[in-house]
Amino acid sequence: MRVALKMRQGLAEFEREFHEEMRLDRIRRENLRKEAVARSRRRHREKRQKRSSLRFWVLVLTLILTALAVTVGMFETLYALLG
Repeated sequence: MRVALKMRQGLAEFEREFHEEMRLDRIRRENLRKEAVARSRRRHREKRQKRSSLRFWVLVLTLILTALAVTVGMFETLYALLG
């Protein structure tokens, strides 16, 4: 009788530990998933910011080059008209 009772208690304890381990594993998996999603969003945001910065500097350079070309063109035209 004692052996059977002890065996049942051992099995019940084993089952409780198993369920607890399953619960902890679920929590760990959920945390890992959340971390992966956060990493992915962070990488996407950094990549988008880098592209935006590059586009800004291309725009600035284009405006400067356009202003220089128009200025040079104006002075050449003025020189041709007066010369």
